[in-house]
Amino acid sequence: MMISLQQLFEEIHQIEGEENLQSHLAPKIGAYFAAQRSGIFLFDRLLSDRKLRPVLNVALSIERNPIARYIAERHTPVHEGLVTSPRAWALVCPRPDHWHVMAGPVLDRNQLVGAVGCTRARSMPAFDHQNLTDLSAICLHLSVWTTTARASPKPQFQTLAAHRLTPRELQIAGLVALGRTNAEIGTELWITENSVKQALKRMYRKLEVTSRTEMITQLLGKSSRFPEAIWSQSTL
Repeated sequence: MMISLQQLFEEIHQIEGEENLQSHLAPKIGAYFAAQRSGIFLFDRLLSDRKLRPVLNVALSIERNPIARYIAERHTPVHEGLVTSPRAWALVCPRPDHWHVMAGPVLDRNQLVGAVGCTRARSMPAFDHQNLTDLSAICLHLSVWTTTARASPKPQFQTLAAHRLTPRELQIAGLVALGRTNAEIGTELWITENSVKQALKRMYRKLEVTSRTEMITQLLGKSSRFPEAIWSQSTL
């Protein structure tokens, strides 16, 4: 019995652990699209395998692979027919079971962290617009799952000092406590790096401190024990 799109969404949100994406979910996505091969690839996991790096440097190269370039630039699914000719694609990927290729992005917040891919042989039908639409929905659910799975627990500030800060300022303080840079905090909260700097200045004044270390120590309380090094950055 063919799995439905709704069933795939449910399967995604029932997955426990990134290691199960490829083994349990990818085959079901492949079956849905009648693909010869299918996969879910998280780049940091793949690149940690030294044996795979030479292959991945080509497969993930935005200079050599037009599909990788399209996904990196637009964060949306694509198949080879939209970005290149059959002859040019055969030079990029000569494998007979990769004659037709469709891939889409896996995002963690606004960062491209992986891809979903399906392939078909030359004798099989090419991927079409409806396939792309369905893959876009799958990628959306996968991205939500990935962001949730990779979210770091935020420190809970229960001291009196915490009541001096607004909810937004407490968000920023929580990310500071996790060792995030100003740029990373801005990306995560969808604000500019300068906005983070200005917010930290206001927070320092409210708490009467002069550094990240002092701020987090005060917010967590003197009895807390956290690594000081992650807060000891020279910038605000």
